[in-house]
Amino acid sequence: MIQFEQVSKIYPPAFHALNDISLNINKGEGVFLAGPSGAGKSTLLKLIFREEEPSTGRILIDGKNISRLTSRAVAALRCKIGLVFQEFRLLPGLSAVENVALAAEVVGVTKQASRTKAGNLLQELGLNDHYDAAPLALSAGERQRVAIARALINDPMLVLADEPTGNLDADAAHECLRLLFKIRDRGATVVVATHDLDLVNRYGTRVLWLRQGELIDDLHRSEARSVAR
Repeated sequence: MIQFEQVSKIYPPAFHALNDISLNINKGEGVFLAGPSGAGKSTLLKLIFREEEPSTGRILIDGKNISRLTSRAVAALRCKIGLVFQEFRLLPGLSAVENVALAAEVVGVTKQASRTKAGNLLQELGLNDHYDAAPLALSAGERQRVAIARALINDPMLVLADEPTGNLDADAAHECLRLLFKIRDRGATVVVATHDLDLVNRYGTRVLWLRQGELIDDLHRSEARSVAR
């Protein structure tokens, strides 16, 4: 589904954020991008979303070179990608259900249909008592679940999560990862960037290790338990 072919990203004047990265991520995989801060994890996610473009090399999604997409095609691609961030990025003036529904409304879904689907997702994620709550009235873990619902509302083929547990305590972090990997069980590809080795060791079935912009290892392992439990 995702192919990097000798991809490098260089920021002026000469900072090599990524160096000669080649990798393949298959449809329906759950993959960790692991490594310390500054390893290039966030840059790699930005390249997939086409927030940034590679300095050299090619990135293909479903066989299409995303650097050659028209602006309309880029917008269509982004509608198929759900994003989850460390900072949640919820709009403080909107309720939980409104934050989730808005992501569907901006791609043309009616307000009523968006609200209904948003409510269903929040219920599925255990937030049925918080539909009308403002983000600041929620715990960090609850806000991240709202953000996950927002990422899911347009039925994405791909979910990108950038340090999604960085502002969570240990219990909320594990719940966040459990929910993200349930998304994978629905058929979506999930890519999670993190430097939390405990989470990697517990949930990682495939781990791409980055260091100073280089892919230093690509590890596959069997799951010790079903993360959907």
